Amino acid sequence: MSKLKEMMAEFCPDGVPLKKVKDVYIRLKGTSITAGKMKEIACEDGEIRVFAGGKTVVDAHEKDIPKANITRIPAVLVQSRGIIDVVYYDKPFTFKNEMWAYTADDSVSVKYLYYVLKNSIQSLRDAASGMGSLPQISLPVTEEFTLPVPPLEIQREIVRVLDSFTLLIAELTDELTARKKQYDYYRNKLLTFRFNEAKCIRLGNVCIMKAGKAINTFSISEEKTENYKYECYGGNGVRGYVESPSHQGEYPIIGRQGALCGNVNYAQGEFYATEHAIVVDSTGYALQKYLYHMLTAMNLNQYKSQGAQPGLAVSKLENLQIKLPSIEIQEKIVKVLDNFEAICTDLNIGLPAEIEARQKQYEYYRDLLLTFAETDKMVGGGIVRT
Repeated sequence: MSKLKEMMAEFCPDGVPLKKVKDVYIRLKGTSITAGKMKEIACEDGEIRVFAGGKTVVDAHEKDIPKANITRIPAVLVQSRGIIDVVYYDKPFTFKNEMWAYTADDSVSVKYLYYVLKNSIQSLRDAASGMGSLPQISLPVTEEFTLPVPPLEIQREIVRVLDSFTLLIAELTDELTARKKQYDYYRNKLLTFRFNEAKCIRLGNVCIMKAGKAINTFSISEEKTENYKYECYGGNGVRGYVESPSHQGEYPIIGRQGALCGNVNYAQGEFYATEHAIVVDSTGYALQKYLYHMLTAMNLNQYKSQGAQPGLAVSKLENLQIKLPSIEIQEKIVKVLDNFEAICTDLNIGLPAEIEARQKQYEYYRDLLLTFAETDKMVGGGIVRT
């Protein structure tokens, strides 16, 4: 921060001007393309990235994109419908014409705009008006958006600092991804037994599987509060918090309905399970935590029914075969896998904790670096002028 303060004093001792996005950046238009066409032209080796609403992205060959309007310079894409967000992209791309993008003569200025808009993303989302069930922002929301525009030298320093944090978080995330693959490998190794080491037994013979109880959606809070403190499990895992639990203890939980059905969680203490979640209770031949690791390794999603609303039938799960070694061997396997899983997922230790800490540090410095005006002062000690 000391370097930035020195630069502020040198390059803008009288303050930083506030300007509208439309007065500083060049707005780019996209391509008229349908979702069906995007699906048709999508290919893994496409040299052009095509963005649509939400998180829909495909790669395609330029020759296959009708009346393509390709952006070949760094730009900030405004995702204006569905999921309101901004994306910085510096390779050839285009986007559905319901969105728009901004660029400038200097790539540093473009990246600076990205960080400013990303830092203010909640204000953009607050401005979204519903069109049916989808939130949407109009062009003036970003065109009229005002931002402090310091000299390019200061923008470059801000971008350098924030890029360094972004790179570090990306490297740590890649390392964690590799660690998770390693965990999956060793889990599968540990759960693959040689002849006579474990019995092959029907899952329904070692546990009882029952769906939970239906609950009114209005009885579920997205946030954990003093009154709503019990985790509520649905078809896709934890869906919120409720006032009263339906179960107490330690149980594997299988999602039985929805896009992510077949996912396996491990509930501990007091919790609520809806009718879209299956509570697995051992009959005594298997440890609960062993069942959790075994069910996770089985990729239950492959057994779901097809259709608009995929589902998992309890009767089908009961007939699956699992390997069941002695309780002593189960205990050893659980101990190893619990330790490895904690290293990969626990926010209090290892890489997850490091990533969490770096993310908070990044957000802190992003807020600090981009907050030029606070009452009558700013980071560098000057005054904002309009």
